[in-house]
Amino acid sequence: MTRRLLDMTFDQLRSAVVSAGLSAYRADQLAEWVYRRSVTDPAGMTNVPNALAERFDILTSRIVRRADSKDGTVKGLLELHDGERIECAAIPTARRHTACVSTQVGCAMGCVFCASGLGGLTRNLTGGEILEQIIHLSQATNRRVTNVVMMGAGEPLANYDATIAAIRAMIDPRRFDLSARHITVSTVGLGGQIDRLAAEDLPITLAVSLHAPNDELRRQIMPAAAAGATIAAILDAAGRFFDARGREVTIEYVLLAGVNDTNVCAMQLARLVEPLRCKVNLIAYNGVPGLDYRAPSAAAVKAFAARLEKAGVNVNIRRPRGVDIAAACGQLSRGQEAAPDAPR
Repeated sequence: MTRRLLDMTFDQLRSAVVSAGLSAYRADQLAEWVYRRSVTDPAGMTNVPNALAERFDILTSRIVRRADSKDGTVKGLLELHDGERIECAAIPTARRHTACVSTQVGCAMGCVFCASGLGGLTRNLTGGEILEQIIHLSQATNRRVTNVVMMGAGEPLANYDATIAAIRAMIDPRRFDLSARHITVSTVGLGGQIDRLAAEDLPITLAVSLHAPNDELRRQIMPAAAAGATIAAILDAAGRFFDARGREVTIEYVLLAGVNDTNVCAMQLARLVEPLRCKVNLIAYNGVPGLDYRAPSAAAVKAFAARLEKAGVNVNIRRPRGVDIAAACGQLSRGQEAAPDAPR
């Protein structure tokens, strides 16, 4: 009987190898091929017995569609073992190679401007299914992933155990061996979960998807998220995260023309974040078919940023990547439309 390798801890993998009557070092060899080199075909593992590698299911998903952006971003539509589908994206630069991964099939947060929650939540991903996305993206680009952002479909802290298991695999020197500082978890701010994350020994980056400067507006555009906690409670928890982990928090703010991009909104946002050790990432809305929102003009985005800067806020305007293939912030979905098979 095969076991899902990526859902196992390294110690579990080593125990399985020893139980098969092989030396423990074979687990290190197998892990080197899978996690560090993204080689998943036993035939390509030149120093690992095929009979050992074949004891495990290494990939339980497959890419059924690949899209390449003119800016170098690569999006993969993955079909999971049960037929469900998720999207993930590779975002390369000269210095880093970032994987944007999903943590759930769909999303229950109901943000009205986001494609990820269209159709609601189907199920959580396992830790291994989160990790498979990194391997698929590495294989698709022939480049090792250096950074991971959990900003695809789903709310990572609503799938807490699998998210933490995946992060521990990412930073394990025997597996992906990534720096924890190169991993970002993006959350709408579920009650109690940020504090739970702060208690983990994980010096990762926390990104809070705020998107509104007051609770009334947040309830309109992020109904399920706003029902879970007030803005004040979320930012208090973010402050405690900084105190516990010493990592500056990122506040994510999608600008929707005529909704949350006014002068009043800018001043309210500045007052909210002033006590917090953070930076604000401004994101001009990326269009989603069927959703009646639009992005502010580039001048309006710069003006909003200038108001925050004048108030002393550390602010950054995020440059969109992969817009032409619907891989930018808020555009990843389940890819429910029919898709032709793609080479594995």
